[in-house]
Amino acid sequence: MIELIEGLGDRVVGARAIGEVTADDYESTLIPAVETALAIDGKTRILFILGSEFEGYEGEAALDDARMGLQHWSDFERIAVVTDHDMYRTMIKGLGFLMPGEVKVFAVDEMEAAKEWIAA
Repeated sequence: MIELIEGLGDRVVGARAIGEVTADDYESTLIPAVETALAIDGKTRILFILGSEFEGYEGEAALDDARMGLQHWSDFERIAVVTDHDMYRTMIKGLGFLMPGEVKVFAVDEMEAAKEWIAA
């Protein structure tokens, strides 16, 4: 499941992954939120939290994530990922440089720093 986080500003889409994230979660929750934010300014920022409640991605969800990234390749100004999951931290740090916008990984105990960075 993907739960949206309110109160981050019009240009920031905040999302928390809970349990196993499915393709339907992307299609019904995250993608529409990104599209709404992009309609406001043409650019957006993402705060994505993969906390202790996160169990992983369904295969189709991982494809939806990649498709959304490719479709909006230059639309993301900043992406902050908050997680203590080593595999995702390593993967994001290793591939984040490919994104045209800034990508930064934060530990779960750095949540406030991630919110400040994404809003700056």
